[in-house]
Amino acid sequence: MSDMRRGRVIMLTGASAGVGRAVARQLAREEGARLGLLARGEDGLEATRREVEHLGGEALVLPADVAEPEAVEEAASALEERFGPIDVWINNAMVTVFAPVWEVTAAEYTRVTKVTYLGVVHGTQAALERMRPRNAGRIVQVGSALAYRAIPLQSAYCAAKHAVQGFTEALRTELMHEASDIKVTMVQLPAVNTPQFGWLRSRLPKRPQPVPPIFQPEVAADAIVYAARHDQRELFVGGSALKAIWGNKLAPWLADRVLAKNGFESQQTDEPEIPGRADNLYAPIPGDHGAHGRFDARARSVSLELWARKNRGLLAAGAAGLLAGVVGLFAAGRG
Repeated sequence: MSDMRRGRVIMLTGASAGVGRAVARQLAREEGARLGLLARGEDGLEATRREVEHLGGEALVLPADVAEPEAVEEAASALEERFGPIDVWINNAMVTVFAPVWEVTAAEYTRVTKVTYLGVVHGTQAALERMRPRNAGRIVQVGSALAYRAIPLQSAYCAAKHAVQGFTEALRTELMHEASDIKVTMVQLPAVNTPQFGWLRSRLPKRPQPVPPIFQPEVAADAIVYAARHDQRELFVGGSALKAIWGNKLAPWLADRVLAKNGFESQQTDEPEIPGRADNLYAPIPGDHGAHGRFDARARSVSLELWARKNRGLLAAGAAGLLAGVVGLFAAGRG
């Protein structure tokens, strides 16, 4: 059931680049949304604001680190002061480290956890502070197939997404207990072609890449925008996400063996890592990085699984029509 209306007030974290950038563009283009753009990188935020306004929306730039709850709270207050009550809150910000567990420092685990997990907690709490008195609103958690099936070299990120999954399930039942009309959806993404693979912290010998198959950020954005408009408990994007999740449910021991054998190579290109390159773990990389990463030539622009979820009514009607036709032919043959 859709509640879309023009000019909704939406807070979007991680809005300066990648998936967040693609989400901002789609919301501005399709419904003229009034967006709170929250991220650390001011160059990217300003570029996003210009795009949003060009596409028919409005935007408020909110430079902040989601790891800091006070900063998130201040951003939420500023957005409501500018545009009015927040209708939708999208938690999308993340950072990560690519390395084996024994090469990741305690400080790096803490930082990834603060941004990728606690950033979601901080955003959700700021949203609930405003939505619960009105008994209205939507919260969209941007997750990953890795929330269900962890892979090597991304232990900090996988653990954070597992935590988001558990946090969201607990929150959903609490809202159900008080018969709340606030809706919560988690969108589980596949590998996406974003700029993060050029700025994440890595100790791998070769340049990192998303695990193929890779999808364009617009595919992820389409799923997130859909979740921001419809009542969905959870939304899975891409056959690879479903394969990872169900493969782990049915045969986790086999997934362990496959990932141990292939999981290192599949996350690295053939290019050697650039020694001493900057990363964004503690501070943003200056400049406007857009939505896409380096893998356009290999990235898919369509998810059949997402299309099927969005068109369930059409598919059901088609199946019913096909069944009626078969029954009619059978009846005619008997006559």
